[in-house]
This record gives sequence, structure tokens and C-alpha cells, in this order.
Amino acid sequence: MHQEQCTTLTVLDNVPFGTVSGESLFFALRIERPEWADWKPGQFVMLRPEGWALDMIWARPFSICRVSKRDLVIFFQVVGRGTRRLAELKTGDRVVVWGPLGTPFVVEDKTPTLLLAGGIGIAPLVAYAQKHPQPWNLHMEFGHRMPLNCYPFESINERITAASHLERGPDDLAHFLDLVETSVKEYAETDGLVLACGPTPFLRAVQAFAAKHNARCQLSLENRMACGVGACLGCVTKTTDKMTAKGVAAGRAQACEHGPVFWADQIILDEE
Repeated sequence: MHQEQCTTLTVLDNVPFGTVSGESLFFALRIERPEWADWKPGQFVMLRPEGWALDMIWARPFSICRVSKRDLVIFFQVVGRGTRRLAELKTGDRVVVWGPLGTPFVVEDKTPTLLLAGGIGIAPLVAYAQKHPQPWNLHMEFGHRMPLNCYPFESINERITAASHLERGPDDLAHFLDLVETSVKEYAETDGLVLACGPTPFLRAVQAFAAKHNARCQLSLENRMACGVGACLGCVTKTTDKMTAKGVAAGRAQACEHGPVFWADQIILDEE
């Protein structure tokens, strides 16, 4: 059952992470904590700063990275006009927050669980590690193209075992994917759980490995969203006959409403 709320909250701070060519492109936006009854790792929020006025109509979707007694943290990368404006937010600014939204990752307390993150896909897995009741059952393999200090890797490495892999070129990518496949195979052999978030080509590779080795695997999609509640049909993804959610049209499902987390055998990730 969804218990989403739409409320206006105050920015506590907006902290840059690392630099790329002397420019800050990654930020941890801290907002005062919403009065949510609960939230689950893998869910997301829609954000729209009050200062946008009519300049930009649509809110932007972001994975929940962390929630504490005092704050909600959104980790994001500047990739377009909306996120560039979001990077300009200052302490005291006001932001409309709608959430928590979407279907979360499954949590199996005693099951060995492999977390696979690509780039900004680390954000919801930070939340997963934070809230998991038995974090010693978790391990992460993290692939990234930007310097490691651009990501909240240190905070996750303090709670679970994790390894980072910098991609400098095709050989590094091939090595990382070989390691991912080996890891997926190992977890499949012990009936473990595999959870992945990252760009579509990365998720497509993880999906193929999961199918090959019969691994139980969930994927968190990074589809573009406009409304966040399934009304605009802007984030539709193709589904297989394994997708049996109520109200899903044949062969199609909204990632915001029925995802962003899907079992790997429920969806079809087209070539871009």
C-alpha cells in the first residue's frame, strides 16, 4: 500500500562530492525529514524546488539515498537543466517533495545478497545497506567512470563489504563484467539474491547473467519520469509474461508505479 505524501520541506545543505575537470557534478542534497510512516529501499521521490516557478513545470525523480531521524538525503549527478538548477539549491531553500513512491527492493534478512551498482546507481543501494537488518549478509561490487570520491562509497563501505572498480577503458569494463558474471553465478549456486541499479546497458548485462545462471535478481530502472504516479505513461517499459501485477496492460508497465524495481525476468530491456 502506498502512503505517499506531498509536502514542502527545507533544504539543510547541498554538499558537492569530488570534482570532474575542476567542476562539481555530484551532490548530496540534505532536506529536512518528511513525516513518513515508513519508506523502503528502492523507492524514490519527486522533487520540485519552489524557486523553479513556471520555468520548469515537471518535478524530477530521485532514488532515496538515506533517511535519518533528522534528514532525507538525495544523491544526484548533474546531467541536464533540472539537475543543474538543483545543484544551485542553498540552505533554507524550499523544495516540494512527493513520496515515497514506487516498488522497493525485496529484503531477505538471512539471504546472502549481492549488490551491483553502476555509477549513480549506487544511491538506492546506500539506502538498502543502511536499512538492512543484517548487513553482514550484503556485499557490493561498484563500477564507476568518475573518481571514487565523487560517490558515497565510503559511507557504504563502512557498513558492508564492498569493492570499487574504475572504468578507464574497454579492458576495465570487460574485466568488471567478467567479475560481475562470476559473482552472479556464485550467488545463484547458493540461492542468494542479486540486486542491481545503474545505466540500462549495465542492467542488460546483469539481466543476461541472471538468466544464464538462473539467479534470483531484481533490477532498478533509471527511466525518465514526469508524474511519478503512472498517469503520463512517460516511463513505460516492456514486460514479459512473468509480469502479473494487477492493472498492467499486456506487454507494458509504468516504471514509476510498478517499478522502478522489477524482477529481472519480468522486463525486456531494449537496445538503445
